Amino acid sequence: MYQLLKGLSVIEASSFVASPTAGLYLAQMGAEVIRIDQAGGGPDFRRWPRGPSGFSLYWENLNRAKKSVAIDLSKREGRELMQRLAASTGQFLTNFPVDGFLAHDKLAALRTDLVTVRVMGQANGGPALDYTVNAAIGVPGLTGPASLGDEPVNSGMPAWDLLSGAYAAFAMLAAIQHRAATGQGQEVRVPLADVAIGTAANLGMLAETVMEGQDRPRLGNTVYGAFGRDFVTRDGERLMLMAMTPRQWSGMVEVLGIGAEIAAIEQVRGVSFATDEGLRYEHRDALFPLVEARVRGWDRAPLEAALAAKGCCFGGYATMTAAARDPALVTRNPMFGRTANPSGLDYPAPGPFATLPAQERGSPVRAPRLGEHSEQVLSERLGLSDGEIAGLIDAGVVARG
Repeated sequence: MYQLLKGLSVIEASSFVASPTAGLYLAQMGAEVIRIDQAGGGPDFRRWPRGPSGFSLYWENLNRAKKSVAIDLSKREGRELMQRLAASTGQFLTNFPVDGFLAHDKLAALRTDLVTVRVMGQANGGPALDYTVNAAIGVPGLTGPASLGDEPVNSGMPAWDLLSGAYAAFAMLAAIQHRAATGQGQEVRVPLADVAIGTAANLGMLAETVMEGQDRPRLGNTVYGAFGRDFVTRDGERLMLMAMTPRQWSGMVEVLGIGAEIAAIEQVRGVSFATDEGLRYEHRDALFPLVEARVRGWDRAPLEAALAAKGCCFGGYATMTAAARDPALVTRNPMFGRTANPSGLDYPAPGPFATLPAQERGSPVRAPRLGEHSEQVLSERLGLSDGEIAGLIDAGVVARG
């Protein structure tokens, strides 16, 4: 784990993906992230996938490097304790509702310079999940082959949750920077729906739809606006082949030996594909069959070697099982290490994604046991005595791991 954020402490009260992801990223960069959970586990504590013991591998990996405090939030004393903890560090990350006992104005009454970052579903406070937001902005209608007609295709990866989590971590640091300059705390709200539709707008997709007056057609595995598609080699392997840059294009043309054919197409159609990726997309009706026929004359391994030597961009299709055994991705990737996981399982544990050449990455840190740090945090953050903490535990307000 890196130490760029050493000295920063954040209280997190959250569940599911987006908000815990924000806390995870902060923790992996060195922040002390103290997660507050419902005693006995919150709504995401037993989510699939789960190990043989029933422990959630999802929860275990989204909460690495964090501390855990378990409080019974159904009790008035528990909610008051949560409020005090939320204000204690000056930084609070949550996806709890805007209103209620964790509303920013109630917490700011305890600490005026508090920074609260709140991940939400809808900007109006309504509920939303990645799958419902993705459906609302039309992406499932663009995904998959044209033969599906109007049948939507959901994504297997919660992209908007993950992007919202990363944005929330960024927003936390931005608000802290603002407070350092002005002395003012504030609440920052990050609605999942706004992240989704805003990202589509940033990519020009919203403008395109307004301009065209219709949705972009389904393209299957074809990359929109550039040369890119999956092709099958002689030995039956499927390869995703891209040519975004002039070097990637010229390298692919040379490896496949299609220079003369490309020149003929350019002459007939009055275009040049050397530097314009859009033209390669527009004329894919002529380019794809040509590339498809040549790729079919190669076995995958020698084709990949030849493409790599020319700086081309390509990638083979693999299963997650194969990826888990891949040296570059996992088994020899310094991002991964081993930890003593609460689930009891031994598997590659991810650390921070970023590489800082001037710093040691450090080993991944395990997730906490539920309530493992209850006593430590209540003592250090709220100054409670051993007797006071014991009383809270006896009353069922606080649980320990």
